[in-house]
Amino acid sequence: QVQLVESGGGLVQAGGSLRLSCAASGSIFSIPAMGWYRQTPGNQRELVATITSGDSTNYAVSVKGRFTISRDNAKNTVYLQMTSLKPEDTAVYYCNALIEIRRGFYGNDYWGQGTQVTVSS
Repeated sequence: QVQLVESGGGLVQAGGSLRLSCAASGSIFSIPAMGWYRQTPGNQRELVATITSGDSTNYAVSVKGRFTISRDNAKNTVYLQMTSLKPEDTAVYYCNALIEIRRGFYGNDYWGQGTQVTVSS
């Protein structure tokens, strides 16, 4: 079994910063890609940022230049450094992973429990 545990959410004023962490554990051979998604009431879960094991990244237009995704492959952990936060960033943030459970066997339906980020105006 694979488990993703998130931390770092909270309440922050507009313009502030937060750093989210997500650590994967369990039966893992490798994690080719990890990402962060967010969801608010009335909206579908949307992609925020992704990163590959080779540190190739991509970002949603709405967060590009403000958020930075990174990972520590040795720790199977992905981070999301959020700066210049805006009220519209308020959401539940979920981490996701594409995991190679055993050599040649992959799964992408691995999610963290979600962590609330609230940005006040």
